[in-house]
Amino acid sequence: WSQPGEEIQRTFRFKDFVQAMAFVDRVAARAEEVQHHPDILIRYSRVTLSLSTHDAGGITEKDFDFASAADRIASIASGIDNARRTSSELRTHNAMIAS
Repeated sequence: WSQPGEEIQRTFRFKDFVQAMAFVDRVAARAEEVQHHPDILIRYSRVTLSLSTHDAGGITEKDFDFASAADRIASIASGIDNARRTSSELRTHNAMIAS
């Protein structure tokens, strides 16, 4: 996960379009469950999620919670680049900056 401005973002890579769309379907189901909806960009086998809490004007705990859920959803699929910073690491980094 990275923080380009007032959102957190991650691009997930999959082996093909079908696997990417299966991930998006699971993310959409989770978004409906928790009523927190990411911006989603799909580019064949890559899916970029961007999270911010619009009514709060930036990043909140809801975004980190959803990022963690997205990481868990992605971990069940094969072919994902796991070398990225986890949502927990980004949360810790932001907490250190804020203090």
